[in-house]
Amino acid sequence: MPEVKIGLQDVVIPTSEICAIDGERGTLVYRGYDIHDLAEHSTFEEVLYLLWHGRLPRAEELGDFEDQLAANRSVPPEILDLLERFPPSQPPMDILRTAVSALSLYDSDAHDMSPEANARKALRLTAQMSTLVAAYGRIRQGKQSLAPVPKLSHAANFLYMLNGRTPDAASARWFDIALILHADHSFNSSTFAARVTASTLSDLHSAITSAIGTLKGPLHGGANEQVMKMLLEVQSPDRVDDYIHSLLGQKKKVMGFGHRVYRTDDPRATELRRMSEALCARAGQTRWFEISRKIEALMIREKNLNANVDFYSASAYYVLGIPLDLYPLIFALSRISGWTAHVLEQYAHNKLIRPLAEYTGPENLKYVPIEARG
Repeated sequence: MPEVKIGLQDVVIPTSEICAIDGERGTLVYRGYDIHDLAEHSTFEEVLYLLWHGRLPRAEELGDFEDQLAANRSVPPEILDLLERFPPSQPPMDILRTAVSALSLYDSDAHDMSPEANARKALRLTAQMSTLVAAYGRIRQGKQSLAPVPKLSHAANFLYMLNGRTPDAASARWFDIALILHADHSFNSSTFAARVTASTLSDLHSAITSAIGTLKGPLHGGANEQVMKMLLEVQSPDRVDDYIHSLLGQKKKVMGFGHRVYRTDDPRATELRRMSEALCARAGQTRWFEISRKIEALMIREKNLNANVDFYSASAYYVLGIPLDLYPLIFALSRISGWTAHVLEQYAHNKLIRPLAEYTGPENLKYVPIEARG
């Protein structure tokens, strides 16, 4: 029998041209471009084009691509009506999963599996995702959902549609960087789930719904929400040592630390640390960054654990005015860029994903008639 790999750890399934991670060196690369280079110089729209097309766009291509995204951001009124009807007490990830699935009912390409139709669906769904999340964020507060503004970038549009005001340039740029950092991460659980679904030649909406259902799990999405709840409980840098030592003494997990792949600093955390510091300073709420830095130093010193992507995104999102329980949905509206890139790659070189399991149950049992069973 082949070696059993619990959780498929270190198992290479197929090849992929989309994303590369080196856990020992702490690098993340999209289509050959280092994440730090992209975070400094690129935009989410450029990165989206890169993930789908394998190269950065030329100026005229980027302009056309931005126009296509803007033209596809609107959500059918039937879906907005559905958001109004959902029970307000339901978890936001449940709402997003159901709404994305329902979008397929209003997509003219829903059952067309040609490469051209799948590319159109990927663009349409990526554009609509931020509108869905922002609309739900307002509807559940009893506010009217806002239509997207064509002239705004993808990042600025979301902040506008959620908060009801056009964000300043710095806030929009920082959120744009956050979307870049979360855009893809190789075969993480939700991406793998999407590729498994796509490998059956199911439709793109079904594959993305599978990804959202996987992201909902507390071992994948939502850690940054728990990080911010922790920061709000700590409240002051002076309380960090007692609070964290209490958690560690109770053998409880300190959220936002450690990673399945990285053995050194998560490169996304490096960028998000800068983002948290800048945004907290601009908002006059430096204590959230100060608390975070003190927690990080303690965890490195005493547990040899580095911050991951979830740790500093928590405080950054908080001062941008994003409600805590929407944090996993923010992950989704960025990661759909990677999800769709992987689904399209799976369709292009498809082979059904069907692993084996080593059977460890009983053997050689004989059937006993029901009247003779003790």
